[in-house]
Amino acid sequence: MADVGELLRPLVPQVLGTLVRRYGQFEACEDAVQEALVAAVEQWSAGEVPDNPRAWLLTVATRRLTDLWRSESARRRREETVAVQDVALTAVVPGPEDEQPPEQDDTLTLLFLCCHPAVTPSSQVALTLRAVGGLTTAEIARAFLVPEGTMARRITRAKETVAAAGSTFTPPSTEDWPARLQVVLHVLYLIFNEGYTATSGENLHRAELSEEAIRLTRAVHARLPDDGEVAGLLALMLLTDARRPARTGPDGTLTPLAEQDRRKWTVPLIVEGLELVNRVLGQGPVGPYQVQAAIAALHDQAAGADSTDWAQILELYGLLEQLAPSPVTTLNRAIAVAMVHGPEQALALLATLEDDARLKQGHRLDAVRAHLLELAGDTASAREHYLRAAKRTSSIPERRYLQGKAAKLLPREG
Repeated sequence: MADVGELLRPLVPQVLGTLVRRYGQFEACEDAVQEALVAAVEQWSAGEVPDNPRAWLLTVATRRLTDLWRSESARRRREETVAVQDVALTAVVPGPEDEQPPEQDDTLTLLFLCCHPAVTPSSQVALTLRAVGGLTTAEIARAFLVPEGTMARRITRAKETVAAAGSTFTPPSTEDWPARLQVVLHVLYLIFNEGYTATSGENLHRAELSEEAIRLTRAVHARLPDDGEVAGLLALMLLTDARRPARTGPDGTLTPLAEQDRRKWTVPLIVEGLELVNRVLGQGPVGPYQVQAAIAALHDQAAGADSTDWAQILELYGLLEQLAPSPVTTLNRAIAVAMVHGPEQALALLATLEDDARLKQGHRLDAVRAHLLELAGDTASAREHYLRAAKRTSSIPERRYLQGKAAKLLPREG
């Protein structure tokens, strides 16, 4: 089954792109492709993989569209529906061009469509995973720990929003291109982060999400090899994901970066990530993903926590705050400040985030403050903030880690 999934996922944007280019109606085409994927899993898992999987999927998906338009014609008796149906019938058997590899990669165009600004960020993520990544609604729902019905409604609303916005299967205009590409990269970044550190649930990682984000980012990079931010995002993902094997112990407990066995890191990912960083830095305007990739590279190149170039990391976080200011960047910079100038200065920086509404409901501010207080020797206050952070996270591995840190700071009797 896993092999079938690996075979199917790269084909999804190819088949969906062909259908949308031919017939428009993104929602109907996407539903048809999903039905074709279900049929493929059922048949191919039994060992019946066709010689030309793409042509097979295109044939089955087109038949699903034909069935849909036939039923609409029978119900509504509209001439225009019948006309569309007649066009669809001519494509049930793939033409000679469909027996060959696709002439163009539709991944980027589909990503632009799924990441339309009118769609909410959470729905952009869901629609991208389904339409471009080939994940089923059930798989996406499990990944984000919501009922399948809830995720289905979210995806349906997203497709309706795209249709209502009048979007067509074309790349954005030259004027809109930079902003829309940033939306695409942000959605891929969100997918990766949810896979690398799940916001809730029993497991720290959801590897299928981070791996899918890397696969899709590779596809975008293949289309835009000279774009520094695309390369930067891919490098950031590779350099970060390389540490995943060392982030949890045998029982699933979280292992912080400073305590990880770096021998477990995935070296080929680090090598590829470093090559990307070295290739793009200094070649054009520097963007936030390139800076984050450079920070990740410094961590991955260090033999251990003590030999990490924290001074350079602090400088890079200062640049990142200028390019893309956010409270999360300030939190990370505070840790670097502590490593370079001591925890007291870092706590003073953290105080500037006290009234930031974006951090009010989360656990990260308390977790970082607890760490800094522990470094400063204020174990009682550190324990208090570790416990507060533990109550505010929905991630069970993170909660256990924070509770364990608090337990180690209990005052000793006698």
